Amino acid sequence: MITKEQVIKAQNQWAKTIIKLSSIKENNACKKLTIEFLDELYYFEIGPVLFKPTMAKFQQFRNTKEMALSYFIGGEDSVCEEDEGFVKKTIWMDIKFENNNLILENTRAIAMGNYYFQDNNGNIIKVEYTFGYQLVNDKLKIDLHHSSLPYSSDS
Repeated sequence: MITKEQVIKAQNQWAKTIIKLSSIKENNACKKLTIEFLDELYYFEIGPVLFKPTMAKFQQFRNTKEMALSYFIGGEDSVCEEDEGFVKKTIWMDIKFENNNLILENTRAIAMGNYYFQDNNGNIIKVEYTFGYQLVNDKLKIDLHHSSLPYSSDS
């Protein structure tokens, strides 16, 4: 049975890696670590992943590893033209998950809530998320990643 502690550990690992990626300026090193991040934390090598990142307007759904890589790092190898590279937009100093609730099953977990991204200027961006996890060899892998900016009546 997946535990709350396993979900929190997976969330912390995700946040720590995004923070690290945002500090890497050399493109090849960033790409290499992002591929390792996707292999380690996401379910792409095993089965389908439902991936709807925050800042995707035209190609909202990124259901392949190549499309997820494009979202995270952008650049010359982008398979989605709109991608500038989420981890390259700014240097993220802190990311905190705030789970509203969890569904824990035998080999599956779903977490929903807000996460807060703090940049190197102290600005904090609130983002809503739903992450789904599958237990694979005693490690959680993300097979559902949906995030969006909160509703604003100004837009």
